[in-house]
Amino acid sequence: MLTKFETKSNRVKGLSFHSKRPWILASLHSGVIQLWDYRMGTLIDRFDEHDGPVRGVHFHKSQPLFVSGGDDYKIKVWNYKLHRCLFTLLGHLDYIRTVQFHHEYPWIVSASDDQTIRIWNWQSRTCISVLTGHNHYVMCASFHPKEDLVVSASLDQTVRVWDIGALRKKTVSPADDILRLSQMNTDFFGGVDAVVKYVLEGHDRGVNWASFHPTLPLIVSGADDRQVKIWRMNDTKAWEVDTLRGHMNNVSCVLFHARQDIIVSNSEDKSIRVWDATKRTGLQTFRREHDRFWILAAHPEMNLLAAGHDSGMIVFKLERERPAFSVSGDALFYVKDRHRWGSYELYVIPKDSYGRGDIVQEAKRGIGSSAVFVARNRFAVLEKTSNQILVRNLKNEIVKKSSLPIGTDAIFYAGTGNLLCRSDDRVVNFDLQQRIVLGDLQTSFVRYVVWSPDMESVALLSKHSIVIADKKLVHRCTLHETIRVKSGAWDGNGVFIYTTLTHIKYCLPNGDSGIIKTLDVPVYITKIYGSTIFCLDRDGKNRPIIIDSTEYIFKLSLIRKRYDQVMSMIKNSELCGQAMIAYLQQKGFPQVALYFVKDERTRFNLALESGNIEKALESAKKIDEKDHWYRLGVEALRQGNAGIVEYAYQKTKNFERLSFHYLITGNLDKLSKMMKIAEVKNDVMGQFHDALYLGDVRERVKILENAGHLPLAYITASVHGLHDIAERLANELGDNVPSLPGGKQASLLVPPSPVLCAGDWPLLMVSKGIFEGGLDDTGRGVDEDYEEEAADADWGEGLDIVEVANLQNGDVSLVLDDEAVHEENDEEGGWDLEDLDLPPDAETPKTAPNARSSVFVTPTPGMPVSQIWVQKSSLAAEHAAAGDFDTAMRLLSRQLGVKNFSPLKLQFIDIHMGSHTYLRAFTSAPVISIAVERGWNDSATPNVRRPPALVFNFSQLEEKLKAGYKATTAGKFSEALRHFLSILHTIPLIVVETRREVDEVKELVVIVKEYVLGLQMELKRRELKDNPVRQQELAAYFTHCNLQVPHLRLALLNAMTVCFKAQNLSTAANFARRLLETNPSNENQARTARQVLQAAERNMRDATQLNYDFRNPFVVCGATYVPIYRGQKDVTCPYCCTHFVPSQQGQLCTVCDLSVVGADASGLLCSPSQMR
Repeated sequence: MLTKFETKSNRVKGLSFHSKRPWILASLHSGVIQLWDYRMGTLIDRFDEHDGPVRGVHFHKSQPLFVSGGDDYKIKVWNYKLHRCLFTLLGHLDYIRTVQFHHEYPWIVSASDDQTIRIWNWQSRTCISVLTGHNHYVMCASFHPKEDLVVSASLDQTVRVWDIGALRKKTVSPADDILRLSQMNTDFFGGVDAVVKYVLEGHDRGVNWASFHPTLPLIVSGADDRQVKIWRMNDTKAWEVDTLRGHMNNVSCVLFHARQDIIVSNSEDKSIRVWDATKRTGLQTFRREHDRFWILAAHPEMNLLAAGHDSGMIVFKLERERPAFSVSGDALFYVKDRHRWGSYELYVIPKDSYGRGDIVQEAKRGIGSSAVFVARNRFAVLEKTSNQILVRNLKNEIVKKSSLPIGTDAIFYAGTGNLLCRSDDRVVNFDLQQRIVLGDLQTSFVRYVVWSPDMESVALLSKHSIVIADKKLVHRCTLHETIRVKSGAWDGNGVFIYTTLTHIKYCLPNGDSGIIKTLDVPVYITKIYGSTIFCLDRDGKNRPIIIDSTEYIFKLSLIRKRYDQVMSMIKNSELCGQAMIAYLQQKGFPQVALYFVKDERTRFNLALESGNIEKALESAKKIDEKDHWYRLGVEALRQGNAGIVEYAYQKTKNFERLSFHYLITGNLDKLSKMMKIAEVKNDVMGQFHDALYLGDVRERVKILENAGHLPLAYITASVHGLHDIAERLANELGDNVPSLPGGKQASLLVPPSPVLCAGDWPLLMVSKGIFEGGLDDTGRGVDEDYEEEAADADWGEGLDIVEVANLQNGDVSLVLDDEAVHEENDEEGGWDLEDLDLPPDAETPKTAPNARSSVFVTPTPGMPVSQIWVQKSSLAAEHAAAGDFDTAMRLLSRQLGVKNFSPLKLQFIDIHMGSHTYLRAFTSAPVISIAVERGWNDSATPNVRRPPALVFNFSQLEEKLKAGYKATTAGKFSEALRHFLSILHTIPLIVVETRREVDEVKELVVIVKEYVLGLQMELKRRELKDNPVRQQELAAYFTHCNLQVPHLRLALLNAMTVCFKAQNLSTAANFARRLLETNPSNENQARTARQVLQAAERNMRDATQLNYDFRNPFVVCGATYVPIYRGQKDVTCPYCCTHFVPSQQGQLCTVCDLSVVGADASGLLCSPSQMR
């Protein structure tokens, strides 16, 4: 049984699949009808107008309708597009058990506890027939898929088959008066248009279900006597064929599978049973622990089944439909209808043997959970019990045995002599010859592995994600899909083409993806040749599919900077659409997007974004809207294009900006005209400003006088020496002449003349980009030297700019300056790197570096937001934010084994306080607490509550990580330890959005754990003044922590110094060699290491024996600081994954100080995406 979808709800009593869409209706005992998308796993809609349980539900085959019947005696017909009930059919006098639409006529059949079956016309909304005859509850009734028959099952221990041929004839020719007369007494006596054809007796108890075979004259029934019976019928009679026994309680539902020769039944004994309809024997049984089954439904087109039980429903398949296949060169080998688990069969296929292999050859068999070829005449078999690989030859003889580095449940081919070993959360590339790990990658559970033809790239396909990596398993990109990923293959351009249930898609090397084609049915890609995809469907048929690769080839050319191809494709292809424009904008190529667009508004936006002012002007003229002219003016001003600025301001009649523009460009003639325009428009302030800009005092006095401001006009005239005007104004003012302050020297304020009068700003001379000119003049041919031009074009070269926020996974040498190590020393004494008493430097060799109502109705109080947060989430951080610390602690205990919550106390308080804000309403009223929601905006739906806003985020941890790195470099180990522990204590309360961020959080836990363990050992070493042997061991163990390269160099230098001083020259030489392998940029470090090597070569011995073997891989116990070598038993912390000796089982982890060592835990849960 392959479960595809599962829900948790009230008891499910009715189920119905949609014939075309991936939808299923579930009617519940609570009275709610749910509409689910089983492919996406989402609830689309809910309908809750029934009063009491809804026992029957059914989708119409072609109309957007479904019908439901419940314990309220009502049959309701719904339109799921309108999200409402269209009408209700009344007539039954007791509970309605089942309802079903007819496949052809506008009929509904319903079965009820009132002992009748009714047939309704849903178009006329009337009952057209009542089938009476049962003398107990009728448990189900359904139409025959092709003939004019109805089958019903009743608790009177019978199954009845009804002939409704007369009803069909009456529907086709309703003018017959005799038939119409009978309609009057239908409701009381039953109609003559439906008669009992057969009564099937044989069950000892009430019959719960009966259903027709889709094509054969067979009926299957299930009853409270725990038996499933098969019946056959012909034109005159029906008889029992066989009885299937096995259920331990009442059989609830039974049906024939639509596409296979099997019967599926379920029961109140909490099991689903599958029976062979031909041999009449049990094939499979699937049980639930606590839930009784009530209903079954089969998809009309696909191999899908659904079953409803006490606490929800499941959608499932009985077996996988993917054909087993393998591609070898240009040949495809695949197997149909052969399933054998836990073993392998080795066949030798004759060369040049193509077509169907009908000759059954003798196979060499063996036991194993995975088998793959690793060479021309060798294949590897995984022996899961011993976690070993057995390499066998073509005679099936064991040639070699090899233990695997991780607990492996499947192996995949990874090149000659190499294997990909899969565990639950990681994949390892293992070299069988050298028995070493070539690469390691953490990923979700991998189902399929697809190598590129050159074996340089690999795609790891999981249920809902694809990870692209190189041959050494270095991560390149991760794609997440909401719908299941089915298959994939590499095309000749290095693009990965893959299929989901509904689409063929592509993935580019940089992680960009898109849809190539929509699929009607799932297919499995086997090979790609050019634009043809060869694939297998679920029936095992080989199908070629032609695809249009233009879009992804165009994007690939952009990524690889093949601008000649980009040019050619722009000129010759129809690459248009909003998606392509958005892509080019997102990738920083708006100037390219400009050539795809016909819509002037989009062209205008792209032209502005790319700074192409001429193209923007062309579009603005065609659009001719004020807003566009304004935006054009802003951009033209930024570029200093005075002509276009002036034109844009003129079009918008923005006279103030225009006047100021003439001022700064020194165009005084036009400024004078602007003053006259202002005078004509009676714009006094505009006229006055223009006069100020021009320094025209007489005009200013005139404006003030005309505006009635005589005192201001008088002062202006007097100050500027216009005495004749001043006298005239003084006479008009009489006694109100304002006095002027004495002893002041007046001066005329005239705006300074601009250095550059008119004209555009001078621009730098730059060479044209590849698209400028080349695309404007499409008549010209493509030059042969485009590639050379592209090299010089301003397309953004790869600058050596470091994104500090992303440094946690890479070399931190840019942040951690090796040179600064000796400059900072505090009370901890830094790294203790002092000079050694070495012999004179004897030419040491150097290594090369690499309706409203008037009545007020009190609103009903809603549920508090914090309560909604708790109900909706399984994330500890969101429970803490809601103030429910108890459940937050229980969640952390279950997920991470956390027992010591003392370090988390402050974080809990901060996260709760930070997700609420507090308002004072009145002085006497209490403070109102308001929940702050994450990602809220004005357009948010008021009834939909978002998760809490959290004070901790991932970027804060990155800042702390950098601070920890810096303190480590400076030798401030106590401070660094505080930073790293703070990160470990914050991560359990971090919430991120995407699966990629979840992986980053988990990676951060591992990074920080290594530093905490290493720094704890180093601080412990410094306390041990009188134990030189233990000091050397701890310094040595520190070098085996997974540190950043600059810190590893310092740790190696430290260990080398300590061991050299203690005369352990052989061990010191090992550290020196490892230090030189890191290619230190500090020449002093390199010189010291070479000198130590030279000194050690003369006397390669150790004065004291250390508990340290660098040749044997080990991890360090986080409590006792002793090595745990490979093969030795250990226990781990469920949170930080630190290893401990078995005696530490049940103790508190000394590294994270939170979790119990060896505790059972489900793992870190920090994103809603992990719960979908």
